[in-house]
Amino acid sequence: MKELSVSDGVIQYIVIKLGDEQYGIDIKYIDNIVRMQHITRVPKVQHYFKGVINLRGEVIPVMSLRLKMNLPEDEITNTSRIIIIKLDVAAIGLIVDEVREVVTLGDMDIEKVSYEVKDERSGYITGIGKSNGGLISILDLNAVITE
Repeated sequence: MKELSVSDGVIQYIVIKLGDEQYGIDIKYIDNIVRMQHITRVPKVQHYFKGVINLRGEVIPVMSLRLKMNLPEDEITNTSRIIIIKLDVAAIGLIVDEVREVVTLGDMDIEKVSYEVKDERSGYITGIGKSNGGLISILDLNAVITE
């Protein structure tokens, strides 16, 4: 079996669930995946910021991906996780309902999204991936995290 490299336009994504939807996050941005833990509230921040956690001595802000994307409030369950994302110098935690699997998608597996839809969430999605008969919305982390 031929090894695929990044030069073939192949990227690995962590598939997460938010409600009934599946989203893909480019694995290169993921620093860690941790179980839910106590989040210390921080006053006067956007409604989707839940607070901060202490991860091995590092204070990391945590935001609700659900609230950021105008979905209903998080329901914390045994499958809920905090995904630690590293972008440039900053780290941020994203609360997700569930971490499903890692999928490898090539350019041929991803359809670009046209932005005719007047849905706020569509600005956070760069494409739709097809994997195992299911659809995965590929998240644009820079759009999600920067405001």
